[in-house]
Amino acid sequence: MKIMLDAGHSYNTVGKRSPDGMREYEFNRVVANYMKALLEEYEGVTVYFSHSDKKDVSLQERTDKANQLAVDCFVSIHANAYGSGWNEAQGIETYVYKTKPPEATKLAERVQKNLIVATGLRDRGVKSANFHVLRATKMTAILVECGFMTNQSELQLLRSDLYRKTCAEAIVKGIREHFQLKLKSPDQLQKQESLFHVRIGPFFEKKQAEELMTRLRGIGYEASVQEG
Repeated sequence: MKIMLDAGHSYNTVGKRSPDGMREYEFNRVVANYMKALLEEYEGVTVYFSHSDKKDVSLQERTDKANQLAVDCFVSIHANAYGSGWNEAQGIETYVYKTKPPEATKLAERVQKNLIVATGLRDRGVKSANFHVLRATKMTAILVECGFMTNQSELQLLRSDLYRKTCAEAIVKGIREHFQLKLKSPDQLQKQESLFHVRIGPFFEKKQAEELMTRLRGIGYEASVQEG
């Protein structure tokens, strides 16, 4: 099974940030990274990213990539906002395309339920919208709004690594339930751990290593720089 994770927007998308300056993409990309690690523990699952830490990937590029790879599921991760200033808008909501395709709606309902149970935030329900990533994708697609950046209490959560992990785990649980995914055996996990570590280098300048790390992360690899 092929799953594409879409961390909405980018570091430089205009307006997609909290009133005090947190970029939405900061939350979105971390949740996507946690989800990728969790999903790869299931049999037959391959995870792709539509986004990049290096550049702002257009909506069309994202959906074109998903369609070209013929992924089975597309999940767009977001933090919500109401206006540009602080307000009391709150809660979590999950979207499907406006025609409400049954398969996407069922997935959205499972994801929404797990997010509400895991976070305790207000349940804003499953809704429909004409978002590009839902309209232009040819597979089961949902878009999740994990709390409001314009609500000061929820912004504190969105900044928390624990909350980001909680959201990732809840979304993955919904995906697992919907597609009836099975965990890999301990032997498979051990084999995966030992076979897919690649060391690239050395580099004499740290900047060069970090630039390559950024490119690798942008195409979906878990990359890091080690000194010594």
